[in-house]
Amino acid sequence: MRLNALLQSAGLPEILANPEIRSLSYDSRRAGEGSLFFALPGTKTNGAEFVQQAVGHGSAAVVTEADPGACACPVIRVPNARAAMADIAATFYGHPDRSMKCVGVTGTNGKTTTAFLLKHLLDSASLRCGLLGTVKYVVGAEEIPAPRTTPEATDLQELLSRMRDSGSRAVAMEVSSHALVQHRARGIAFDAAVFTNLTQDHLDYHQSMDAYFAAKTLLFEGLASQTEKKGKAVVNVDDRYGHLLVGKLGKRTLKTLTFGRGLGVDFRASAIRFDGNGSVFQLEAKKKSFLVRTPLIGLFNIYNVLGALAAATVCGVELRGAIAALASAPQVPGRLERVPGKRNFHVFVDYAHTDDALKNVLRTLKDLKPARLLTVFGCGGDRDRAKRPLMAAAAEEFSDWTILTSDNPRREDPEAILADVAVGLRRTNFEKITDREEAIRQAIHLAEPGDIVLIAGKGHENYQEFSDRRIPFDDVEVAERAMAYKKTL
Repeated sequence: MRLNALLQSAGLPEILANPEIRSLSYDSRRAGEGSLFFALPGTKTNGAEFVQQAVGHGSAAVVTEADPGACACPVIRVPNARAAMADIAATFYGHPDRSMKCVGVTGTNGKTTTAFLLKHLLDSASLRCGLLGTVKYVVGAEEIPAPRTTPEATDLQELLSRMRDSGSRAVAMEVSSHALVQHRARGIAFDAAVFTNLTQDHLDYHQSMDAYFAAKTLLFEGLASQTEKKGKAVVNVDDRYGHLLVGKLGKRTLKTLTFGRGLGVDFRASAIRFDGNGSVFQLEAKKKSFLVRTPLIGLFNIYNVLGALAAATVCGVELRGAIAALASAPQVPGRLERVPGKRNFHVFVDYAHTDDALKNVLRTLKDLKPARLLTVFGCGGDRDRAKRPLMAAAAEEFSDWTILTSDNPRREDPEAILADVAVGLRRTNFEKITDREEAIRQAIHLAEPGDIVLIAGKGHENYQEFSDRRIPFDDVEVAERAMAYKKTL
């Protein structure tokens, strides 16, 4: 595709030179012959510093906000390189979103489970559905490890085009607040956008809850203004910020389906019951009443189910069929995942890494009436420090015994992180074990008949990240080994 055609699609002026563009790249190491290189600004380095390297690898042109100096190829200066990259990528890959049902899921907690559920419902309705999110990307029959929740715009559009070409008719994707601020999902025409909830997280990036909420609303503002499709918002109005979002957007501006437990919502759950095998509730929707069964447990998962059901109906799935499909909903990796093992106690692994998520999971497990609830958790380094004592307080409120340990310390001292966490504790029913594997072994060693052990924070992750290395580490595998060892004693 010629450069000027791409520039025109992004509302940028044409230039005299008009080379053929064969690929798009924002990483100079991946630039090649005929590529269009985007010099993106960063928090640590600026892509303009790597323009010469990209040109040396064969880039035919450069898009940049900053002046890169003398350059052997055309340079296009733009006010926002990320926005330009998203617009150009959508055109370069042929707007694959227009050929599929696209649902974006945003919020602090529940994005992954809601997206997994939605994929299952759409697949069950013969709408072959791709998946983009925190755990993995699913493109046709291929599963790809997910380096980030929402890919950069060029990667995102390429993945969508591969889904389209493989026969997918839908995609369920998590849309992070970082991605929204950085225009990664710009240019995608969504059929539905789901808001799960908003609680404190990522304030190291957004600085305030107001800014964090403003980032989330960008998805819905884009939905309201898109012209290719008339999309619908699907919003949890039991959440304070969800209620604010509906008021901010207005149902007249954007067609909205609400969900929750209160009267007057479009998808309402009542008479909720759950045990160790799953949940049952009564659904009031579309002027009818349905009995819903799902293998997922916990009130927070009821909200995830409601959001997925509502979004599925927006995509044309018949509600009764979607409800039937829920009975065979898959286990989401690292989301209240039961560790296999024939023991007289239970072990669960969960990704909960905010105080609200940890409260939700612990409250659910407490409702199963264990003899004792033992919790292992830590907090990641180089992330929002303010939530650390809040997570400790949540663990202390519901747990009979808590073991503080490392999560992904990254560049921080693990002991310093644990000191921050311990500030939120008021009682003495805890211990600190910095080594995560040792902490998990200790929790399982302490477990007695009827107990439940929760290992929180990392969920599906199969690594642990330190300042100088990343090592293989899987909470489920470590817990399985510890359970097997205990069995032999």
